[in-house]
Amino acid sequence: MGGFRAGEDGFELDGRPVRLLSGALHYFRVHEAQWGHRLAMLRAMGLNCVETYVPWNVHEPRPGEFHDVGALGRFLDAADAAGLWAIVRPGPYICAEWDNGGLPWWLTGELGPRVRTRDARYLAHVERWFARLLPQVVARQHDRGGPVVLVQVENEYGSYGSDRVYLRALTDLVRGLGVTAELCTSDGPEDHMLSGGSVPGVLATVNFGSRAREAFGVLRRHRPAGPLMCMEFWCGWFDHWGAEHVGRAPRDAADALREILECGASVNLYMAHGGTSFAGWAGANRGGALHDGPLEPDVTSYDYDAPIDEYGRPTEKFWLFREVLARYADGPPPGLPPAPAELARPVTGRLGEWASPAAVAACLGTPEAEHAVPPAFEDLGVDRGLVRYSVTLPGPRGAYPLSAPGLRDRAVVYVDGVRAGVLTEDSPALPGPVPGGARVELWVESLGRVSYGPRLGEAKGLTGGILHERQYVHGVRAVGVPLGAFDAAYEVPAEGAGDGRAGLYRGVVEVVGAGDAVLELPGWTRGFAWVNGFCVGRYWGVGPQRGLFVPGAVLREGANAVWVLEVEGAAGVAEVRLGALPGSPQAHPFP
Repeated sequence: MGGFRAGEDGFELDGRPVRLLSGALHYFRVHEAQWGHRLAMLRAMGLNCVETYVPWNVHEPRPGEFHDVGALGRFLDAADAAGLWAIVRPGPYICAEWDNGGLPWWLTGELGPRVRTRDARYLAHVERWFARLLPQVVARQHDRGGPVVLVQVENEYGSYGSDRVYLRALTDLVRGLGVTAELCTSDGPEDHMLSGGSVPGVLATVNFGSRAREAFGVLRRHRPAGPLMCMEFWCGWFDHWGAEHVGRAPRDAADALREILECGASVNLYMAHGGTSFAGWAGANRGGALHDGPLEPDVTSYDYDAPIDEYGRPTEKFWLFREVLARYADGPPPGLPPAPAELARPVTGRLGEWASPAAVAACLGTPEAEHAVPPAFEDLGVDRGLVRYSVTLPGPRGAYPLSAPGLRDRAVVYVDGVRAGVLTEDSPALPGPVPGGARVELWVESLGRVSYGPRLGEAKGLTGGILHERQYVHGVRAVGVPLGAFDAAYEVPAEGAGDGRAGLYRGVVEVVGAGDAVLELPGWTRGFAWVNGFCVGRYWGVGPQRGLFVPGAVLREGANAVWVLEVEGAAGVAEVRLGALPGSPQAHPFP
């Protein structure tokens, strides 16, 4: 039998054994102008395949409203041009430390826990989405001369559910829409995960970061025959705001990779190149052993301590992996491609225009309306961004504690126009009492929807109402300000200098020698930044991330517009800096 297929103990191409040496690279986390360079870096590391997820929420922001679904096809064409096979993981759920695990906000808002099950309404949405998406894959399958050799069904489903009827329905749907490539599932190497997430007749793969022989031993108990593959070899990890940076020693990761390959297995490096969660798409986790604890929002950078860093440069891990992979490749890898240009000269600019949060809401927000109880973000059609809730407390009455139980995720509170404090999920009450008759505003921000575990799909905003003492407050007015609305931020009228107060700051930075750069925001507290209308992501002074990556394709010679939405305020701040990339590429450490 010709073509690419899963044989009895390995993959085969036209009847001869082949091994997939793959690397994860998410097209949606890399500026399209840099796809070619990043794919060439995978080849230079010694890989013969690239893997990507597909984020449903990016491509169908509202039901039936599709956005640039062809991006996947263009990426697969770029992979083919780079000489790489491709693995496509279309979900519908992807995790990926991506907002809502890639599921659209409107889907989880409508269906709640019925997503990722056999629920007929959920499957109808999936069928509509896949009918639009999968032609991009079908036309580029290996048996049609394209690069796609594997397509994954769902993602780590055994870590979430056990609806085998759903998995079979999804498999049949993918086949029915024309996918003839090999199908696979991926799960952790534990009995309950493999039994809950695998599909009879579909290749099962496992995800892990170490102890390959043990992991493959568990897989073999469930699947005595078929190729061994680690679909996610976790060679690094991701970071949370306010936590320490997480990394993995390069030599340790290289030794773990070597063990995988010594088992005769195929591998997908997760991540080979992580990229960046631009435009506020970074997700969040819940802490604790059951992933049901405190919210842990992910940083904008998805560097992942990968062998190719966020800026597309080789690291020590790259060279060690290249040495390991060379023993299992068909031939020597090519050399490094030419590096993208970097900013020639750092420059500081002052953002002299400022607009208050109220002006932003009035110009860019959804129509304001009064509600019996505070609506969630989902009720207002806000995926990423802010919602302003406002209410006049009833009176006459004394001063009582004010709280927002069920707050998700963070609120800056103003009482009669004066900032009164910041509420969080763990600390949802103001420190002092608030009198009856006071005008209260709560600017609530989503820090990223949960991407993994039982809290997947939870709503954002004031999900538990507003309490004044023990009495619920009704008649709350709300206006949503989605991040996407800032495409028209230039329309917000300026109100003078902001002097570090919360609000929208705008200015122009003059660039000489445009190229890849880092936007530095020293002294700013928390918010989002745009360069020439491109949202480079969320910043937050708590770290560990310092600075936001600006792809060179976003910058231009001369004047560059910079917008900063400062959510909490930091007195006296109005300057930003476009600086050079930190560090330098890792030279080849071997003779």
